[in-house]
This record gives sequence, structure tokens and C-alpha cells, in this order.
Amino acid sequence: MTAVDTYLAHRFDWRPVDATFMGAEGHDQRLPRTGAGAAEAELAELTGLIAEVEADASLDPSDRQMLLAEMRVEESSLATRPRHRNPAWHTGETAFGVISLLLPQSAPWRGEAIAARLAAIPAFLQDGLTAIGGAPVPAGWVARAQGECAAMATFLREDIQLHEAYEPAWPTGPAAAAFEAYADALTGLPDADPAAGRAHLELVMREQHRLDFGPDEALARARAAFDRTTRELEEMARAIDPATPWADQIAALSALHPADEAGVLAEVKALDAAAMDAADGLVTPARAYGLDYRPFPDWARNVSKALYFLFYRSPPGLNPGQGSTYWVSRPGEDLAAYLAANATAMLKTIHAVHHGSVGHHTQNARARQAPSRLGRIAGTDCAMGLAFLGAGTLIEGWACYVEDLLMEAPGFYSPAECLLLKSFERRNAASVLVDINIHLGHWSLDEAARFYAEEAGFAPARVRGEVVRNSMFPGSRLMYWIGVEGIRDLRARWTGTAEEFHDTLLSLGHVPLATVAEHMADTGRLAA
Repeated sequence: MTAVDTYLAHRFDWRPVDATFMGAEGHDQRLPRTGAGAAEAELAELTGLIAEVEADASLDPSDRQMLLAEMRVEESSLATRPRHRNPAWHTGETAFGVISLLLPQSAPWRGEAIAARLAAIPAFLQDGLTAIGGAPVPAGWVARAQGECAAMATFLREDIQLHEAYEPAWPTGPAAAAFEAYADALTGLPDADPAAGRAHLELVMREQHRLDFGPDEALARARAAFDRTTRELEEMARAIDPATPWADQIAALSALHPADEAGVLAEVKALDAAAMDAADGLVTPARAYGLDYRPFPDWARNVSKALYFLFYRSPPGLNPGQGSTYWVSRPGEDLAAYLAANATAMLKTIHAVHHGSVGHHTQNARARQAPSRLGRIAGTDCAMGLAFLGAGTLIEGWACYVEDLLMEAPGFYSPAECLLLKSFERRNAASVLVDINIHLGHWSLDEAARFYAEEAGFAPARVRGEVVRNSMFPGSRLMYWIGVEGIRDLRARWTGTAEEFHDTLLSLGHVPLATVAEHMADTGRLAA
């Protein structure tokens, strides 16, 4: 058994829902291990595993770095802020323990595994309360958990019956009641500071993201970028229409949309194909690996609103099949609001480019062919985020970078759409400021929310959820902007063609951007 095998066995033992998302067999009937002493037991096991990997000189250097980075950060987390004491981790794992088995990637449906996980929910949530033990918990984490409980209780009593795999014998009622009881038990928990602290944040940046600078320099760079992109937005807007501020010009894009729900689905498919064509000569699109755009299913429409429920989810690296599914949203009672939210500019930049076509879709297809097994699975979307955060500088960096890359394809974007993309760059710089200021203890969650709403221009409905997510996952938001900047820097030093650069960038799969940089340097393709 290799060190990678040993680590994955450890990971899947403690977090079997991750195994389901990655496509590993034999874990679909279990929920994670939690309860009194679970964090301490996992920590002891992990510390021993770190020592084994450190002593294994035969391990591929890239795999060794990724494994050690993941384990060292998890070791720090278990010692200082274990997930076992985060109520939103409990609700996220239980919710997606079931939902992961209902997604298209899990077909053919395994009703016995779904029933087993449903039956395990009451005991798991009770063990979760035991792990928390009445200790202080950030209020935002509690609110997120309670919202997920309400959504899951309704889902289990009603909408799960709309799924084609539904079996009346499934123990949905006791599971729904367990979610409601868990939410009630969380009421009254004392609040806690969500800051991870400088030492942990520096560890994430050094080990997982492999950055050669720390939080203070990242803050300075992000602040400069936020101010610079603000000026650039103002200059770009004046060039388009001197009388209309940039925010109003971007808002006007919402009026340019398909005529109806069918038009939304048809347009995103057409935009995906157009992005593939526009990318020719810039990057090799993944045309052979399918991407099936389809309407959001009835069974998931309500529960998805309260969970980390993605339109597009990376296919399971250990069992990728021949393609993946992209769910397109459907209207509620307000058709006008639905169409405005699915304006052509958003369908193009976010859905067709960032997630579909040459964005995450092409990236994931390439990762399935990566030489490293970790490179094939590290970018898996699990219940609450990426399986290996360290791969995020390349994964999220690429998806944001490729939005701008297609500005090099003549006529693909309008001037107003380029303005929208510049606002995305500004937004990513703003998220670095929130991420770091929260975890260094400089900003409270309320201060972070005010910055997002009043300075960064985030939509009001998104602010609270974004801040809570920032607080739960230190270093997770900085990887978007840091990743884009790193890719731009590498491209400036690349000695070959643009297409060769981008194809090489994606060739190693889901790995830290620094690993790709080393590979490029080793092959002699980077100028000093």
C-alpha cells in the first residue's frame, strides 16, 4: 500500500461522504465519525500518518507535498478549531451524505445505501451535539446549520419523493425530525470568535497554497488591486458612456436576457459552444468529455437554496464516466427576476465560460488524465468545498483567469461585458481582504458584511452567506485572486505559444499552481 493509499483510507474512514463524491466504492452506507473524543482520536491518527509520509522517500515529490500540506493544515485545524465542533459541518455532511447519492453521477441508484445513511442521521446529529458540548460557536455557523436543518426537514418530508429513485420504505421521517431537534438544540449556544489566527492562516498560505509571502503582504497587494480595479472600472465606463457610472452600466446588462425559461437553457448551450470555438488557438477545449445542460430537477429546487448546492459539480475522479451534468436554474413565481438573473452576460461569463466549456469543465476533463492520482481527485467538490484546498490556486485561478482569456477572442465579449469581468476581478480582490481580515481578527463578521455590501458592491442577499463561508474556511477566498495573478505571471514568462502554455497549465490536473510553475521551469519553458 502506497502513502497515497494509506492517506485515502484514513480520509474515507473519517469522511466517507468525500469518498462518495470522489467515486470511491465501499463507503456509501456510512456517515462520518464524530462525537466525544473524535477530534482527538483523528488528530492522533493523523499525526502518526504525517510521520510516515515524511519518512517515505519513494513518494512522488508532488504527491508528497500535497499530502503533507493537507495533513499539516488538518492537524492544525483539529488541534485548534476541529470541524467536529462546527454545527454546519454536521448538517452539511448529513445533507450531502444523502444528496450525493441522488446526483446523476451516482446512478445507478443504490437505494440500500441511501436508506442506510438516512437511518444514521439521528445518531450522527446527536453525536454532533456531544462533540460541541455546549461550547461557544460562531453565531453565523449556528445560523447556517439551522437554515440547513429547516431545508432538509422539508426536503425529507416532501421533495425527496419527486426523485426517481425514491422508495417509500426509506426512513425519511425520523431523519427529518432529527434535523429539527438538532436545530432546536443549537439555540442558545454562546457566540465565539471565528478567527483562525495568524499562525493557522500562515500555515494555509505556506503549505497548501505554497505562497512565498504571508497575510500582511497579501492584504497590501489585495488592497492595491481593489483600488486599482476601481479606477479601471471608472475609466472603462467613461470610455463606453461618460454619463453613466460603471455600476449602472453593469446593472443594465440584466435587461438583455432570453425571452423565457426555454430560451435560458438554449442560450447557455449556445454560449458554451461559442466559448469552445472562441478558445481555439488559446487552449484545447475538452470536446470529447460531455457536459449535459439540463433543467434543475424538481426534487432539488427547494433544498438547493439553503445548501452548498452547485449547478455544476466536478465529476468523481475515481469513476468519471463519459461526462457530467450542468443544472440550469428554473423560474419561481417572479419570471422577470429569473430572466434578469439569467441575463446573457451572466450566462456567458459565469455558466458557459467559468464553469462550463473551457473553464472548470475542460480543467476537470484534463485532470482525469493527470499522471498523479491526487491530481485527478484533489479538485473534487465535496459537501462544503474542494477536497484539497491546496489545488484551489490553479482550480479557481484558472476558472477566473479563463473568463478574461476569452477577451483575446475578437468579438466574444461586448464592452459592457468586459466591464462586468473587471468587476469580478475587483470582487475577488475584495474577498481576499475579507478572508484575511477576519482570520487575523481585524474585522468582525458584521464589519466584513458592511465592507462587502457598502464598498465591494456584493448583492445584499449574498453577503451574509459569503461572510460565514469566509469565516469557516480560512484562506479559501484568497486563492481566486492569487491564482489569477499567478497564472498571469507565469504566462508573461512563458517562451512558447498561448495554447501550449494553457494546455501545459492544465496537464498536471488538480495541483497547486506552484507545482505547475516548477514543472514549467524544469522543462525550460519559463524565462528568468
